[in-house]
Amino acid sequence: MNNPPLLGFAAYSGTGKTTLLEKIIPLLKLQGKKVAIIKHAHHDFDIDHPGKDSYRLRKSGAIETLVASKHRWALIHEQENLCDEPNLFELLAHLNTSNLDLILIEGFKHEAIPRIELHRSTLNQPYLYPDDNQIIAIATDLVNSNHKNLTVLDINNPEQITHYILTTYCEN
Repeated sequence: MNNPPLLGFAAYSGTGKTTLLEKIIPLLKLQGKKVAIIKHAHHDFDIDHPGKDSYRLRKSGAIETLVASKHRWALIHEQENLCDEPNLFELLAHLNTSNLDLILIEGFKHEAIPRIELHRSTLNQPYLYPDDNQIIAIATDLVNSNHKNLTVLDINNPEQITHYILTTYCEN
């Protein structure tokens, strides 16, 4: 069984985690890398919609609903314990890792995985890294800053961040 490396992205809301990942994933794909992503949502979300058959069947009480077409399939699993946040490592078990080169994680900043912190000076938020020893690099708009022994990347340069990911996590 293939165990592709995990790399997290952590930041305060509004920093642009998803926007940056939207730029990095195609660049990784251009390099022939097969990437999966797991994203933590801090709110309720739905991937099927009222009136659709899958929604109706799920709402009728099904704990798991798998919807499939020739283009994609999706598994919807209802959480029975609404008090607990999902566990990243339990979620990883649902991925088919046999053909993956890398798994990117958005959020899950309390899990013990290496991660890149995203930081924008205009948001006036503190850095996460002083209190998070899992952070291995910082992507920031303050590229001339010094952050102890961490690699500093330009948050506005997805090519540079992709190169860092490829050389750090995807070397064959």
